[in-house]
Amino acid sequence: MEKALRHALMAQARAEAQLGWQEGGIPIGAVIATESGEVIARGHNLRVQNGDPTSHGETQCIRHAGRRRDWGELTLVTTLSPCPMCAGTAVLLGFKRVLIGERRSFQGAESWLLEADIEVDCLDDPGCVQLMQRMLSEKPDLWLEDIGG
Repeated sequence: MEKALRHALMAQARAEAQLGWQEGGIPIGAVIATESGEVIARGHNLRVQNGDPTSHGETQCIRHAGRRRDWGELTLVTTLSPCPMCAGTAVLLGFKRVLIGERRSFQGAESWLLEADIEVDCLDDPGCVQLMQRMLSEKPDLWLEDIGG
């Protein structure tokens, strides 16, 4: 997947993260795309809004994608390194690639993705970093609740 397309998809995931933050939640967003860049589904973290600890950005996005047989041809784009639950879901579904916005704020279970031969690419996107830094600064208790701290 070419660099410009990866950045364009990350911009869409970042827009989802911004929606989550504007709603009072955790600013993590995701999209699922084909190799050509067609966005199949999008979602953002709704754990706070739904009162559901499994409503992460990636899981919401995957739910919106519905039943599929082509997971192995798709890219999951997420603004933050995926937690064990989200990485495990990506492994179970067999995504081709996981594109990550940033891993400075949280180093997820990327090793599981790599062990499953899923391509992992981290853009170290400044916008994703900024969103997480803002949340960590303004609502650290919300983050600790989300990651089980």
